[in-house]
Amino acid sequence: MNTRAHPKPRQEPRTVVITGATAGVGRACVRAFATDGDRLVLIARGEAGLRAAAAEAEAAGSPVRTIEADVADPEACEAAAARAEAEFGPVDVWVNDAFTSVFAPFTEITAEEFRRVTEVTYLGYVNATRAALRRMLPRDHGTIVQVGSAIAYRGIPLQTAYSGAKHAIQGWHEALRCELLASRSGVRVTMVQLPAVNTPQFDWVLNRLPRRARPVPPVHQPEVAARGVRYAADHPGRREYWVGASTAATLIANAIAPGLLDRYLARTGIGSQQDDRPRRSGERANLWAPADSTDDHGAHGRFDDEARERSAQLWASQHHGLLAAGAVLLIGAAAGALARGR
Repeated sequence: MNTRAHPKPRQEPRTVVITGATAGVGRACVRAFATDGDRLVLIARGEAGLRAAAAEAEAAGSPVRTIEADVADPEACEAAAARAEAEFGPVDVWVNDAFTSVFAPFTEITAEEFRRVTEVTYLGYVNATRAALRRMLPRDHGTIVQVGSAIAYRGIPLQTAYSGAKHAIQGWHEALRCELLASRSGVRVTMVQLPAVNTPQFDWVLNRLPRRARPVPPVHQPEVAARGVRYAADHPGRREYWVGASTAATLIANAIAPGLLDRYLARTGIGSQQDDRPRRSGERANLWAPADSTDDHGAHGRFDDEARERSAQLWASQHHGLLAAGAVLLIGAAAGALARGR
């Protein structure tokens, strides 16, 4: 088998499966891949959200199928993969994005709630990836993109269940990637680590905080994340990509001074995840049932006024070679100038 397998030429439409496709980053990914004319299979629980996402993909010119499924159920993932290939042929790209969360101190999260977050956010990726690999490995072709987070490396207060699940995804992804490399497989897995994103999730999570939940600034639009995911699908040789300068800063700081970051987040992490408005009574939560079963909520949350539409860090993450070459040229020029001066 070829260890240097490359993705198909971009002019050839692919079959792309996206989990968590009805809102937030998943919904933005639908739009991103639809602009390429790929055949899309959208997996989520919300009926209204699936209908709206499919309509957007079709309007952009992409054939699309929708599947109502809970990724926490391995049999549902297997059935979804079988249906995707029966209707559109071999899956070329599988994007895992489905998740759920609870915003609360650890001691206020029940065992059942913690298990549910883990089953959807971590095991949902595992279940879906297993279904994808059953089809990709025999033909030695395919790409799986795990949508990650800076939280995969750096846990934060009030999100113990989500932090644990993202850490689990990171460790499992690394181990799986090593296995594929060892077997010289042409199947590629990569991960995209995201910053805080303006999505509807902050009005959907099970929230036990006194005030409404919000992302930790700086916040990026979901389209920025989707561009990173699409690039990773096109260039899956890298083990991971970072989106957002805050992601890079967090991961570097955690590698250099994790104890200092502990103290910083202890001081700032509680308040920065709540806005100044009290939590609304009767807020919907998508932990056990979809929040978009009857109403579509799109990709964006309520933070458009502050969300960034671009990420220089994403460009840098995609162009390591160019940056390294530039650094070498600058060092060479500086050394030459120094020599001439002497």
